[in-house]
Amino acid sequence: MFGMGGSKMIYNVYCDESCHLENDGINDMVIGAIWCPQSEVRKINRRIRDIKARNNVSEKMEVKWTKVSPAKIDLYKDLINYFFDDDSLCFRAVIVRDKSKLNHAAYNQTHDTWYYKIYFDMLKVIFSPDQNYEVYIDIKDTNSHKRAQRLKEVCSNSMYDFSRRIIKCIQPIRSNEVEIMQLVDLLIGAIGYANREFPADFQKSSAKQEIIELIKNRSGYTLNKTTLLREEKMNLLAWDARETI
Repeated sequence: MFGMGGSKMIYNVYCDESCHLENDGINDMVIGAIWCPQSEVRKINRRIRDIKARNNVSEKMEVKWTKVSPAKIDLYKDLINYFFDDDSLCFRAVIVRDKSKLNHAAYNQTHDTWYYKIYFDMLKVIFSPDQNYEVYIDIKDTNSHKRAQRLKEVCSNSMYDFSRRIIKCIQPIRSNEVEIMQLVDLLIGAIGYANREFPADFQKSSAKQEIIELIKNRSGYTLNKTTLLREEKMNLLAWDARETI
């Protein structure tokens, strides 16, 4: 990140999004990614499996924000602490506030076009022209492969990487098969929950609130404001839906 010197390294970037549909009735949307040196991937995935085993759950169990509960709170705390303790793991997210304020017609764009712009806005801080990247997105539906190719085109062209030397690939993978992707789901889920507007009578999950407080304490951030651009561990951009890009 931010133009590291020396010989080129290959980084794996694992991306996921939460509440990205235009009319899903949820006020916020989060697109985020964890990245790390490709040489560290095997070790990291093994460490996450070890944490699962230590908490008496199957290595094959998919860790997801929607599964956070009091019964497994120690598992999720261990995973969050592992993320902050491992210096090879970095996270970046864009928080889109109040999707109801989006006015695509005013900017001559569709929700789909805007979605790719926001996705690139999340990724562009991660990418450096001095390094190489393999990007993986979570499979959502049958259109995931088409979306991956469109995203690669947008990212490469926006970076003038017409020879495709910086971004080696963008491809969909199944999150239940890659532990790092599950960690992304956990972090963006927590950030989305922390920025969500709930009905007055909504009973928030105490376990989820506990995880959010842990992330706030470990990062030193409120999770609802933009961090400094050069923040590497927990880099956040709070984007107002009334803005344009």
